Amino acid sequence: MSVTNLLFGTATPKVEVDDHPRTGIIDIGSNSIRLVVYQGPPRLPAIRFNEKVLAGLGRGLAATGTIEKSALKTAKVALARFAAVAREMECSTLRTVATAAVRDARNGGDLIAAAEELGLKVETLSGGQEASAAGYGVLSAIPEADGIVGDLGGGSLELVRVRRGKIEDSVSFPLGVLRIGPMRAKRGKVLERYVARLVRAAGWAARGQGLPLYLVGGSWRALARLDMELSDYPLPIIHQYPMTAATVTRLSRTIPQLSKPRLKAIPGLSSGRIATLGDAAALLGILMRQLGSKTTIVSAYGLREGLLYGDLKPAARALDPLIEAAREEGRLLGRFPEHGDLLDRWIAPLFVTEPPAVARLRHTACLLADVGWRANPEFRAERGVEVALHGNWVAIDAPGRGMLAQALYTSLGGDLAAADPVERLATPAEIQSATAWGLAMRLGQRMSGGLAGPLKRSRLTDDGVSLTLTLLPADRGLYGEAVERRHAALAAAIGRKPVLAIA
Repeated sequence: MSVTNLLFGTATPKVEVDDHPRTGIIDIGSNSIRLVVYQGPPRLPAIRFNEKVLAGLGRGLAATGTIEKSALKTAKVALARFAAVAREMECSTLRTVATAAVRDARNGGDLIAAAEELGLKVETLSGGQEASAAGYGVLSAIPEADGIVGDLGGGSLELVRVRRGKIEDSVSFPLGVLRIGPMRAKRGKVLERYVARLVRAAGWAARGQGLPLYLVGGSWRALARLDMELSDYPLPIIHQYPMTAATVTRLSRTIPQLSKPRLKAIPGLSSGRIATLGDAAALLGILMRQLGSKTTIVSAYGLREGLLYGDLKPAARALDPLIEAAREEGRLLGRFPEHGDLLDRWIAPLFVTEPPAVARLRHTACLLADVGWRANPEFRAERGVEVALHGNWVAIDAPGRGMLAQALYTSLGGDLAAADPVERLATPAEIQSATAWGLAMRLGQRMSGGLAGPLKRSRLTDDGVSLTLTLLPADRGLYGEAVERRHAALAAAIGRKPVLAIA
């Protein structure tokens, strides 16, 4: 019987659509309450369910010290629903955490008691625990992160120094987005002086000099959504979206000029975040000045993912989340689970001079090479582009997505021109490299029929003049007309002569 079944006193047999268990987290934040259910490989499980309620527990907390009755009522209804959903989804584990509002409010215990009546065991995180979870969340999705994580919630702001996959230091401030409005309403630079005093007293002044500020929290993500719309950004993906200090300043000046209907029309921008956009922008600008950071990078992963990542063993943490996610996608959507790794090893001899950061993108493309086989043949190439550009990948930036899209577009039958909007994401040299990957992948898939045996028994080599495909005598029949054409196309693309060798 699963942990969830024990929790809710049922004995229903567990049924999974996948061979991985489901894990649920209920996050009781100062602004919103959210249930997220994950399922997939432990290093980077996919989100199977995600729902939030903007309860506003931290609204008015600074003035009264208590959670408003209306907010408590909304929260209790949300928790009842989330407990029921988690039970129906048969989560193997269900973790409920509360942050600043419940931690600071005199009546926070009322909400905890209501949750416990529903069978939920609430963990009230300290400021330090909240900060660590946010830092681990960023590291789970951006393993190479080197800078300061800023997690803006409704009731608090956590800063975390991350470097080399570890958390080095952290601090929590009473600077949630729901607390900022009253200070901004006063004359003068009340908020700026207050933030400066807190940062200096904690010893964090200028600690971000030359380092990016990684943004976590719905309010700052909403700010990035706005900038994506205003700048006509070609991707709808917010993760690893960059903003400079100048961009944040411009947004602060622009927000008051935008009407509510205009803001509501922005895709992905929650209407519940509109009222605090100006406050979030103001705080971000001040914080960047105090820390000395010139750039920001948005993280779609934060506290909840950090809780999962923090529970992993070191060996699991060390896994590449992009590779792990792509391998799982290939396993679920492709025809042959081992095909992607074999295909990458088969084409790798052609690209030995590529640096490791580029080689991992090629490996990712190979792992996803078969995801379009169920699509209508007329749209397989477009399906590849969609998977690359819109997939829930992490540890990959916009140029990397562009290269991935071009490789899949070419391998799935697209022409040699850049797929839209790859030209706006990657450089001509990057597109050329990705096109060559795609042609090599296309050759390997056609020659082998997507099977392991032919890839293991053959090899592809490049001596600078000839592109040689070597087959065993018994496999000579695999070199049919379609394979010969693809061999020639790849050779032409990289400036080589196609040669077949039987040995």
